[in-house]
Amino acid sequence: MGANYVTKQPLPASGQNGFAVVELFTSEGCSSCPPADELLGKIQQEYKDKPVYVLAYHVDYWDRMGWKDAYSSAAYTQRQSEYSHLLGSQLYTPQVIVNGEAEFVGSDERTLRETLVHVINGKASANLAITARQINGSLLINYTLTGNYKPAVLRLALVQKKAVRQIKRGENQGRTLTHWQIVRSLNTSTISANGKGKLQLPIPKDFIENEWEVIAMVQDPATAKIYAAAKATLVVNAKDAEQIKK
Repeated sequence: MGANYVTKQPLPASGQNGFAVVELFTSEGCSSCPPADELLGKIQQEYKDKPVYVLAYHVDYWDRMGWKDAYSSAAYTQRQSEYSHLLGSQLYTPQVIVNGEAEFVGSDERTLRETLVHVINGKASANLAITARQINGSLLINYTLTGNYKPAVLRLALVQKKAVRQIKRGENQGRTLTHWQIVRSLNTSTISANGKGKLQLPIPKDFIENEWEVIAMVQDPATAKIYAAAKATLVVNAKDAEQIKK
């Protein structure tokens, strides 16, 4: 038995108009990060019907400072390190990177909003659409990509939309933190020659359909530039639900 999930539009606006992939590098152990996390949540709510794709990576280098972040991963620290190398930036939290090109302090609301306006009003060179189907313990992702995007890879992020955590040690001891758009896994794949393909993502034990989504981006690994992005919101649609019952 499986469940189908689809993007709200067959072809997201990223292939026609501008879009924004907002990547925040954060940690529960960082006392400067909660304002950036709150800003990320605000942006997510305000732009939920626009081509803005929000991702929060919890890095692991704060885990040595007295509190182990439940969502941290060395893979996300590595992703930030790759950005640091390509963009010539320092390794710090909270850091925001937009479309793989602009980087600044994650709590800088003015710069973030100005950057969003700039990139959304621009033009994208490629068009990406994805669908997802849950099959047992994994998600089967179908993608369609057109336009000018080479050379690039496809990155798929499995995202938990929200979580609330009690912090018992470290710089944020005693605080209750709300996290938004938590990246729980990030997978990179080559893109097929015809721009169409299927991939599978394993899902964790705490996966709940309407609390997660899949965000995909097409990125040049040599420059970090992002050509297109799309998402599949994991909510069963009525037509597919009827098919499952039969």
